[in-house]
Amino acid sequence: MKKIFLIIAVIATAVALTGCTSGSEKENHKAKYIFLFIGDGMGATHVAVTESYLSHKAGKLGGEELQISQFPYYGTATTHSANRHITCSSAAGTAIACGEKANNGTVGINKDSVEIESVAYALKKDGYRIGIMSTVPINHATPASFYAHSFNRGNYYEISSQIPASGFDFFAGAGFLDHKDKAGDKEATDAYLEKNGYVVSYGIEEFKAESEGAEKVVFCQASNRNESADNYVSDGVEEEDATMAQMLELALDFLGDEQPFFIMGEGGAIDWAAHDNRTMSMVENVIDFDNAVKVAYKFYLEHPDETLIVVTADHETGGLTLGCGSSTINWEKMESQWIESGKKNVLDHKANAEFNKSCSIGWTTGSHTGGAVPVFAVGVGAEKFSGRIDNTDIKGKILGK
Repeated sequence: MKKIFLIIAVIATAVALTGCTSGSEKENHKAKYIFLFIGDGMGATHVAVTESYLSHKAGKLGGEELQISQFPYYGTATTHSANRHITCSSAAGTAIACGEKANNGTVGINKDSVEIESVAYALKKDGYRIGIMSTVPINHATPASFYAHSFNRGNYYEISSQIPASGFDFFAGAGFLDHKDKAGDKEATDAYLEKNGYVVSYGIEEFKAESEGAEKVVFCQASNRNESADNYVSDGVEEEDATMAQMLELALDFLGDEQPFFIMGEGGAIDWAAHDNRTMSMVENVIDFDNAVKVAYKFYLEHPDETLIVVTADHETGGLTLGCGSSTINWEKMESQWIESGKKNVLDHKANAEFNKSCSIGWTTGSHTGGAVPVFAVGVGAEKFSGRIDNTDIKGKILGK
């Protein structure tokens, strides 16, 4: 009889231990395919304003939703930096990428001046292929936070020079700031990267022709061939320039799905438009950003048990309000001026402020604000992103912790 009880006890213990192990493995499980989208400067109101415009285009007062708003899990993330109530993009990018607070102006370095590892490096160690892309220059603050370390986010040449050491597979964006350093006396960034194992291409067709068989690639917009890195996505760029959705399609084609991958995609021009309080440019860039998320969502539908998509922002820019003295948004007037101007910033600051107000769109600043930003998620582990979190929590949650 004692033997029977002993056998039962052993079996029960084994089952309990097995259950604990399975629970632990499930808790620490990370997705095979990971997409992290960062809408630079994109607060909840930027989403609401864009959806209001889309509803207007559909002949309705409301009800039209971006893809991101349809994700099943929603939360908010606090954004303060290590030394300021209001973060800058490099400190916020570092917090998201590396899981630690950083001082404003620094990239990939914590408040104790120690270089810290980004989620991209952590995943690369686990065999993931890595893609870093942005609608603004590749060496700008947010993308830089995933591959570089610098005490000064403005050291653009130094930052881009760290790309080869990362060994990451795919980079894409609007070229490079300070292409030959600030004095213009250094080796061109694209030449330096090519010398160190990257194929650098300008424009979609050139990329498709040159990337085949390449191990590591850099895609630059065709309009950046002459070192210009100033255009917004929607502002009359060249035909061979890529939308953010097209950029992501290039990344997916290049990275493939045989190996696990991590792709960070930044809608950087949302922030640039918001700094200038350019409502329609901001709206079009949010739509461009959301269209890229749609590409990722299509991939998710094909790999629902292996994919995670997380969408957030580094901070809010502009102190945007939907409504400013009137309960009706004059989208007809807003859109008409945008089209007539050729989608260019033709109004000075004062005239632009008055025009926005006349359409009942309010901007309270041309800088960042300190409120929490939205977090949207779908896929493996997406439930961990619901509720209120801090931006430093995102890295760990992506890694399945």
